[in-house]
Amino acid sequence: MSYLMKGVKHCSPVNQMHKVTGILLKNILGINKQQFKISHAASQISSEKANSYNYVIVGAGSAGCVLANRLTEDPLSTVLLLEAGPKDTLLGSKRLMWKIHMPAALTYNLCDEKYNWYYHTTSQKHLDNRILYWPRGRVWGGSSSLNAMVYIRGHAEDYNRWSREGAIGWDYEHCLPYFKKAQTHELGPDQYRGGNGPLYVSRGKTNHPLHHAFLEATQQAGYPFTDDMNGYQQEGFGWMDMTVHQGQRWSTASAYLRPAISRPNLSVAEKTLVTKILFQGTKSIGVEYVKNGQRKKAFASKDVILSGGAINSPQLLMLSGIGNADDLKKLGIPVVCHLPGVGQNLQDHLEVYIQQKCTKPITLYNAQKPVNMVRIGLEWLWKFTGEGATAHLESGGFIRSEPGVPHPDIQFHFLPSQVIDHGRVASTMEAYQVHVGPMRSTSVGWLKLKSTDPNDHPIIEPNYMSTERDIWEFRQCVKLTREIFAQKAFEKFQGPEIQPGNHVQSDKEIDAFIRQKVESAYHPSCTCKMGHLSDSTAVVDPQTKVVGVENLRVVDASIMPSIVTGNLNAPTIMIAEKAADIIKGLPSLQEKNVPVYKPKTLETQR
Repeated sequence: MSYLMKGVKHCSPVNQMHKVTGILLKNILGINKQQFKISHAASQISSEKANSYNYVIVGAGSAGCVLANRLTEDPLSTVLLLEAGPKDTLLGSKRLMWKIHMPAALTYNLCDEKYNWYYHTTSQKHLDNRILYWPRGRVWGGSSSLNAMVYIRGHAEDYNRWSREGAIGWDYEHCLPYFKKAQTHELGPDQYRGGNGPLYVSRGKTNHPLHHAFLEATQQAGYPFTDDMNGYQQEGFGWMDMTVHQGQRWSTASAYLRPAISRPNLSVAEKTLVTKILFQGTKSIGVEYVKNGQRKKAFASKDVILSGGAINSPQLLMLSGIGNADDLKKLGIPVVCHLPGVGQNLQDHLEVYIQQKCTKPITLYNAQKPVNMVRIGLEWLWKFTGEGATAHLESGGFIRSEPGVPHPDIQFHFLPSQVIDHGRVASTMEAYQVHVGPMRSTSVGWLKLKSTDPNDHPIIEPNYMSTERDIWEFRQCVKLTREIFAQKAFEKFQGPEIQPGNHVQSDKEIDAFIRQKVESAYHPSCTCKMGHLSDSTAVVDPQTKVVGVENLRVVDASIMPSIVTGNLNAPTIMIAEKAADIIKGLPSLQEKNVPVYKPKTLETQR
């Protein structure tokens, strides 16, 4: 302490003591303050480190589960997967969550907010101002835990068109290998089918006489039978592929997430709402999220990957300052990057039900009576068999709407039952129906933020039926379906037409029926479209990177440049499989010169 005493020789002992004590306290307090600052900064760094991963994936849906599995195949890659909804099991049991895993129970969750974002469109001016309902999955597996389990890839020409639209490297020869990589088809591998992937695909087992009648009627109407609409020939009618395995729904949670969940380099959080992407300048560094009412952060050293789907992904981009700068400024959101294509280019499939009364008691009407539902449920719970083990959409097909159309633009799903209001209203009679709709509608919509609150659903404007072409195509759907139902194969089953009904005959009457009864087929897509850097409306490049920023990708149905010919689940899984290789820096798989059916002539419609 001698160095402290030097300056206080001539002061009184008491004063000297006071001064020394004061100096000592000052020094001690200063040191403590400094130490506190250092330890606070260190704890912040260590908590960031503890909450830091190579990849943060937003959304454990059809794409997110695939990415979580594929990116953690490398034990050195750490992944955090964040899902807004709950797990798809209860106490680890699928049976206790039978509403998800029993294929025949699918309408329960389509009509329930528990596992569902439960979106609605704006009032549609070309559909008599109706507001349409859009269910989207909010649970492990996303919409693959809610959908009708139809496995359709689309047409080869869809992917060749993507390439022409700026998605270089996403043509059919570069996409087919990823469809195959994902799949194990119960009929075994071939030039088109996979035999070694995690996604099990099967055919229906009910052998229902109405499915046989439908396929016979389509051939009587002059359409070909195709033994694999996901293979060489999409055009025609045949047996549908389904993501059902051993009588259970085979979602991406079952196929991809559960097999990877025990890996030490994969962390998964459910009931976690991501509210914002975090940036340092234009570099994405992580996300902010809310769990159990607490606001938290997670950091990504390589990439933040959005896999929330065609509504959530553009919504999160806009909430984070990526989108049309004018729109963001109006809401007071600081602009990170002006990308006017975010939320634009919204595409969907519409469909309508053509329903016929059945004269024989062979439809699913009886199965929907309470006592029979209990019996069917118990059989499924016991051994995953019986009428509960299928979604019953076991036959269907694709046709061209008119001569000159190069590949199918109308899709059919046949169901030996009657569906009313998305299944929210019980069937009232013995009936069968076709779900039919155009595949490449020319009406294109958009979505925008309603507010800066992440809990607020965005404004969804699909702009349905806004072109003459779309109106004409739906007329064709009605007329061509009626022609199939009028064939000899249906004679012994055919009662009066329920919907549209025999009073609807003229084009004007058909158009009015369509405006009143058409519904979404639940295929929203294309809102963060992939394209050339020279395309001002592109949101991601062909490497799935968001244009104009760093370390941020989108991988889900929103990056489709244009909607494909068919259901979207299989293509979304393919997108994620292909993106996983891109992210890992692997060269793309490729299969050249795989033959694809072309009609002998385009001078006829069939």
